[in-house]
Amino acid sequence: MTTGTLAPSLLMLWNLPKFCNGAGGLGCEILKNLALSGFKDIHVIDMDTIDISNLNRQFLFRQADIGKPKAEVAAAFVQKRVKGVKITPYVGKIQDKDEDYYMQFNIVICGLDSIEARRWINSTLISMVDEDDPTSLKPLVDGGTEGFKGQARVILPSISSCIECQLDMHAPRPAVPLCTIATIPRQPQHCIEWAHQIAWQEKRKDDTFDSDNMEHISWIYNAAYERAQHFNIHGVTFQMTQGVVKNIIPAIASTNAVIAASTTSEVLKIATGCNPFLSNYMMYAGEEGVYTYTFEAEKKPDCPVCGELARKMDVDPNMTLGEFIDSLGERAEAQLKKPSMRTEEKTLYQRFPPQLEEMTRPHLGKKLADLIEDGEEVAVSDPAYTTTFRFRLHFK
Repeated sequence: MTTGTLAPSLLMLWNLPKFCNGAGGLGCEILKNLALSGFKDIHVIDMDTIDISNLNRQFLFRQADIGKPKAEVAAAFVQKRVKGVKITPYVGKIQDKDEDYYMQFNIVICGLDSIEARRWINSTLISMVDEDDPTSLKPLVDGGTEGFKGQARVILPSISSCIECQLDMHAPRPAVPLCTIATIPRQPQHCIEWAHQIAWQEKRKDDTFDSDNMEHISWIYNAAYERAQHFNIHGVTFQMTQGVVKNIIPAIASTNAVIAASTTSEVLKIATGCNPFLSNYMMYAGEEGVYTYTFEAEKKPDCPVCGELARKMDVDPNMTLGEFIDSLGERAEAQLKKPSMRTEEKTLYQRFPPQLEEMTRPHLGKKLADLIEDGEEVAVSDPAYTTTFRFRLHFK
């Protein structure tokens, strides 16, 4: 099925329900855009409540809304301003809903701040596709922002490249070795981590660090600034200190507006067929001026979610099963936090139920070479996802 043949079949979908994941910085913009674009039936899910820090960019909220559920307040605000639109909110996680719930929508739009949540909805929509039922294919329009950068993409589940295909683009940030932080820092962030992890323990070990305490943040900033001066490193700021200590990704209102405009435009094009929609990835950079680049991300045959082949993974045969399972959280192509693993013939390690975990626990101390063959396929499951990930392990 091509982009050109799909669009006419969606002309009837204008007034069918649209689903929006998230009512935060990006979600507020998307909800507003969908309503003003003429969509009449919108559902929104968000598990968060409104915090004072949201008010500078999440414009559907006011001071009096602090502490209230984002989904409910956002829905009420947009319905009040845009007559004729019906927005149904749900306060909770997207994982709370089953496939029957998502089957009612014809387009799913994501404004999420979590890779884990994106992977979940991606695998769920792919698992819903039935070749004998064209209505089971729900286009996924995904947007994301990070500071002055952003991305928008259109995914046709099981047809085009999916989120899992390009998972390595969202690889977890590597941890900075403690020896670098403690001895010769190279970046301003290293100085901040030193002040947070080392200096605080040395100078204020009797005080429990509170990242929301401004006096504590100020102390970290001053200690980091002095260390940066000593090593002739520039760039330590109070705002950066807050970001590093609290692991904050800066949110820029203008970036949210650009990406929300892009995702909503794609929804409009898919629903009406008025123009060819994105095929299939647009990246945006706003650090210096405005720059966008559109390309077609590759659909990978060994994608664990939408592909037919197991993904190749090079491993050290002398590492233990426990070490390998732990490494799956850091590997760019896996990023699994609580994996269980089995081969076609036996269960290697199973976290749940407790009785099975106890039975398979001895395997964790054994070498991979003693448990599997070179080139053997393993199935890995994680409670965070509905799918089973298949990897073919090759000894190196």
